[in-house]
Amino acid sequence: MELTGKTALVTGSGRGLGRAIAERLCELGADVAIHDLSEEAPAQYGEARNLSEVAEKLREHGTRVIAVTGDIGDPGAVRRMAAAAEAALGRIDVLVNCAGGDIGAKGGKPDPNTALDISLEDMRALIDRNLIGTMLVCQAVCRGMVGRRSGSVINIASAAAHFGTSPEVVYSSLKAAIVHYTRCLAFELRPHNVRVNAVSPGPTRTARFLATRKVDPEMMKESGSLVRYGTPRDIADAVAFLAGDASAFIHGQVLRVDGGLTLYA
Repeated sequence: MELTGKTALVTGSGRGLGRAIAERLCELGADVAIHDLSEEAPAQYGEARNLSEVAEKLREHGTRVIAVTGDIGDPGAVRRMAAAAEAALGRIDVLVNCAGGDIGAKGGKPDPNTALDISLEDMRALIDRNLIGTMLVCQAVCRGMVGRRSGSVINIASAAAHFGTSPEVVYSSLKAAIVHYTRCLAFELRPHNVRVNAVSPGPTRTARFLATRKVDPEMMKESGSLVRYGTPRDIADAVAFLAGDASAFIHGQVLRVDGGLTLYA
């Protein structure tokens, strides 16, 4: 999984899963552009004071790291972020679309958050932050990959994309849409030697996960059983595999990293 000489853009990487992914890519030798909605966003759940602090910490792995900020649902902001990453680090070889989450129009989880009661305002916020944002970032980055006939895109979906659930119905539906968008984009880019895959994490012990839901103490173990919450490193290792040459002939696939939670989906 050697990534020396490659450059990655990881959206939503100021905290949580995205930060763990960015750190793993740096450990493997990649230069990384990290991203969050704002400079202060990583402080929300106490993971860092700001995005600049995250970037400085990641530089300890000996690779180049820059930070970009902006709303992935805003086409202009996405173009500026991609341009800034390429200006500082060169071509983008690896794109990880991790930004998103079940975050409503006013911040925090939508309330109500069920199929029949969620507000239109929250629906639109979730669509922008998940599906449209992923599509816009792919549009901004993948054209360069096509021109170079090289690149790897990893979209972060969710185990919730693979079975019916409530609450979080709109979020789950959008993650299912990201799974199918991954397949469609893979179909388009297959002749151009640009790989596109998705990772569907199960419930994972991020700071936001622990702060925003009731957790099962029996699921908090880190090893010794597959009946547990995932760790951010579990997800980061899967993404790193799909980013590198070890997965050179894997394309259009969805890797469910959930300890078997969705075995029967």
